[in-house]
Amino acid sequence: MPNDYASVQYKEYLRRLKEALAELPPFCEEFFRGIESTTLIRTRYAYAVDLRLFFKYLVGELDSFQEYSVKALTLAALDRVTATEIEMFLGHISLYTNEENAEVLNHERAKARKLSALRSMYKYFLKKEKITHNSPALVDIPVIREKSIVRLEPDEVANLLDAVQSGEGLSETQKKYHKLTQSRDLAILTLFLGTGIRISELVGIDMDDINFNANEFSIVRKGGKQDILVFGDEARAALLTYMLKRERLSAAEGHENALFLSLQNKRLTVRAIENLVKKYASVATPLKKISPHKLRSTYGTSLYRETGDIYLVADVLGHRDVNTTRKHYAAISEDRRRLAAKVVKLREDAPKPKNGAKSEEKPED
Repeated sequence: MPNDYASVQYKEYLRRLKEALAELPPFCEEFFRGIESTTLIRTRYAYAVDLRLFFKYLVGELDSFQEYSVKALTLAALDRVTATEIEMFLGHISLYTNEENAEVLNHERAKARKLSALRSMYKYFLKKEKITHNSPALVDIPVIREKSIVRLEPDEVANLLDAVQSGEGLSETQKKYHKLTQSRDLAILTLFLGTGIRISELVGIDMDDINFNANEFSIVRKGGKQDILVFGDEARAALLTYMLKRERLSAAEGHENALFLSLQNKRLTVRAIENLVKKYASVATPLKKISPHKLRSTYGTSLYRETGDIYLVADVLGHRDVNTTRKHYAAISEDRRRLAAKVVKLREDAPKPKNGAKSEEKPED
């Protein structure tokens, strides 16, 4: 059963989806009903945003669709969009000016997501035999160039936690707030580094989700799946220290169950935690841009280095596909292979010959 936070999040995305649908052509309602059982609410909302951008491009940039408004677009109009026009759309959104007159930049990953939304919609209506062409299927998915994964080394992890504990390196203004939030911040950073939890999972933790008898807590994974994460002694100590303070706080109405509270006694938001991590990381590791996701990668790296078990790492991190995990930790796999090449010896080291002379072979017995 999803906790209160998960329910609130679902309702919020549902509200946003309905607002987006109000601006889309009528046939989109059928599409979103059709994919409801196979997609997450966040995915459907993202699709709606991407489709709205595509439809606005059609009626605003292409002469052949200027007779339409977005709401007036029909499946017949959709059916005559060409693969070339879709490629033009992807080129257009590389850098464009939105309705707020702000420049928006889309790299390959963002373009691939938008093409995925188009492919999903066309595939649905083609299956329903309401269109006859699947132009997005003829467009190549943009090549996504994988960035090297930024992680913290063991000494950097220690420096980061020391910075949270002491407040050393913070500005005078930051130090004033640090006195009020030190135990909370240390518990948050320790959970990231000690369990590999996602930021979306962490903000949703409620007070009664934690079981100190078993050193575990329940979380809501992507898609609403309930799961259990186990924490070690360091995380236990940090959580217990924070809990003593948390139990004395009077949470704002509607936030009574939230574990991590802001100074306004409301559940901490994703943005607030991102800023919190950035603040301490800028002091402890100024040359690395560290985010909550980088802390999750740091945990995954440490776990894989210690165990060498990619399936265990995938399970703990909540990856549905072990290939996702393997891709992220491929560099470490290569390090382990190089180590293996050095560890396994075929024969004892022979003494090096002097003066470039060949070593003599021992006579046979």
